[in-house]
Amino acid sequence: MKKRAIVSVINDLVTDQRVNKNCLTLQKAGYEVLLVGRSQRKSPPMDLRSYQTHRMKLLFERGPFFYAEYNIRLFFFLLFHHADMLFSNDLDTILPNYFISRLKHSKIIFDSHEYFTETPELVYRPRVQKVWKCIEEFCVPRLGKMITVNESIANLFREKYNAEVSVVRNIPMRKIMPPKGDKVAFGLPEDKHLLVLQGSGINVQRGAEELVQAMQFLPDCFLMIIGGGDVLPVLKQMVQDLKIDNRILFLPRMPYVQMMAYTQLAELGFAIDKDTNLNYRYSLPNKLFDFIQANVPIIASHLVEIERIIKQYNIGAFIEDHNPEDIAHTIKTVLQNQQMMTEWKQNLISAAEDLCWEKEEKVLLNVIQSYE
Repeated sequence: MKKRAIVSVINDLVTDQRVNKNCLTLQKAGYEVLLVGRSQRKSPPMDLRSYQTHRMKLLFERGPFFYAEYNIRLFFFLLFHHADMLFSNDLDTILPNYFISRLKHSKIIFDSHEYFTETPELVYRPRVQKVWKCIEEFCVPRLGKMITVNESIANLFREKYNAEVSVVRNIPMRKIMPPKGDKVAFGLPEDKHLLVLQGSGINVQRGAEELVQAMQFLPDCFLMIIGGGDVLPVLKQMVQDLKIDNRILFLPRMPYVQMMAYTQLAELGFAIDKDTNLNYRYSLPNKLFDFIQANVPIIASHLVEIERIIKQYNIGAFIEDHNPEDIAHTIKTVLQNQQMMTEWKQNLISAAEDLCWEKEEKVLLNVIQSYE
């Protein structure tokens, strides 16, 4: 009988490429995979996958009742479905996975996509943060092994819990890059420099507000903002107030292949999160590797893990602060230096060959096989 893995995540499954890659790697390791998440009112339709998926419809979509409902529903789902391996993505799915692993003596892998307890959504809500810290302190030391997205976050878990942590960076697959999109077909201007900010978490303190404000000083540029996040309503109002709606296009979350068709058209991509909390300080976001695969040079803030990659491969430049005029000046300077841009794009080819899931997943395969 084939081994079965149940992979759980709290999102709606469609746009989460890390979870999709984990599922494909589990298949490669010989598991039949079932991916469990949730369905929201605005969720895109589920795309075709090589493994089974199940999306739960919940009464609540945010807040403490949402987290409580999802975790209770997930517990009973896992209770009544067989799994040889439980794969828990992020702290908000760990409790039901941990309890079921103990009840059923199942193997469990915990994948921390970020340093959850230090996200800005929790840092400024100490009572809520305390709840999640209690969950982390209860579960992580009892897991034995886990994986996370970079060495900085891995070291935090090692130092705090003496955990055995493997690093599996969130790097795109080399084989799924779509053809480059067409500017005319996408309704994009042909006479302006295209810039892109993307991600499923375009939230506060990620530099999006300052980038939009910088656009008032960049009449020759056009900014695509692709994805979702809590700061989007603020950005849209800001665009109206600054009267720059003819130079900024908001695009919703979309399947990865479609998003990358847009991204490849850009001349610069942005990873300008602020160093306001540990989670952002040590982040290594998906968008960085998406830009690399799309051959798009990067403008970034001086965050440890991001800076390490950009300097190692020489594929972009840095802002020194988040003043909108200074951001605009950096963009202008970079775009005017075509020799440097050409060098970066050449270096991006080498970086894309090196930084791909086909190489990175070997670490995850080793972790999975260590449970055999």
